[in-house]
Amino acid sequence: MWTRQHKQRNTGRLIIPSLCVLFLTYFGFHAYHGEFGIYSKYRLEARAAELQAQLDAVKARRIDFERRVQLMHEGTLEKDMLDEQARKALNLSQPDEITIMLPAPTK
Repeated sequence: MWTRQHKQRNTGRLIIPSLCVLFLTYFGFHAYHGEFGIYSKYRLEARAAELQAQLDAVKARRIDFERRVQLMHEGTLEKDMLDEQARKALNLSQPDEITIMLPAPTK
């Protein structure tokens, strides 16, 4: 009767731990760099802050425009002042008028 004796190898013991390390590395990488990962969260928060700043600027401009429109209602603005603003915007004047150009205010 023949008996076969073989030496125990240690490579079989390393297969499962190495596969676990590979899976953890793969999922760990994508948990940080993936589309819904941690790094994407920080980029999304930065973009949200940037868009909020733009929204605040647009709201401030809108409030300014609404205030200026409110000044143009009947009875709150003099006719000559409205005429002056219209001529300035359209760049029109009469031949007998003197135009004095002032520099635009800086903000």
